[in-house]
Amino acid sequence: MDNTELMLASSCYGDPSKPALVLLHGFLGNKQDWQTLMPRLSQHFYCVCLDLPGHGDSPSITLDKPGFVQVSQVIEQTLAALNVSHFHLLGYSLGGRIALHIALLMPEKVLSMTLESCHYGLDSQVSRSERLQNDEQWDERLQHLTMTEFLTLWYRQAVFADLSDDVRANLIKRRANNTAAALRSIYLATSLGQQQHLSNIPNQLVGDWHYFVGKQDKKFMHLAQQWQSKAPIKLHFFENAGHNIHLVSSQAFCNTLIQHLLKDRT
Repeated sequence: MDNTELMLASSCYGDPSKPALVLLHGFLGNKQDWQTLMPRLSQHFYCVCLDLPGHGDSPSITLDKPGFVQVSQVIEQTLAALNVSHFHLLGYSLGGRIALHIALLMPEKVLSMTLESCHYGLDSQVSRSERLQNDEQWDERLQHLTMTEFLTLWYRQAVFADLSDDVRANLIKRRANNTAAALRSIYLATSLGQQQHLSNIPNQLVGDWHYFVGKQDKKFMHLAQQWQSKAPIKLHFFENAGHNIHLVSSQAFCNTLIQHLLKDRT
């Protein structure tokens, strides 16, 4: 497929005359992941929820390794087709790491950046190689296990330890319609092991940067505090939440996002 003609699937909510807020989900997710937030957020923003390549209703893309720039370019094409020229950007996990590359690709279009549980990149080639080896093992599981078997293992990782059994079971059920081939088309190409170390981006670009982190997510709490020590990042901590804050604390998530993005405009 010619990537220059490609558009990603999208769902838009609210008044197009309001400031745009582009939302990027994480690995295994889709644009519906933001659905519970839309009644609140769409009162203040024109919300554009995208399906990343290989997810939801979006097609797969043949990606180089790394594939972050290609994914960012397809997002840029999609937003142009939707007449979205300037926007606040919100990215969760993988969506946040892609958002960092969007900020590099089109900094003049990004009004503000909000990252949820997002890694800015590993700081050594050894660390990147180790991570890539780990992700290659997950890619093998994707290839050989059923989707339910894969998801059961995936959501048993330590980063999801805060999820209740009911929430975990519901996630597995919701994600079971993913296809392995589509996920594999993007997974290794956007591995953290393929990503550059991007912690310095907030020092280079104009605009406000917000980082949302759950207090139960010890790994990303530490990472967020490290990042804040060397970049102008505003940290926002959430009680009783782990890696996926917008899922388990949607009301607090909305309140914080609205408060700070509207403050940034004043």
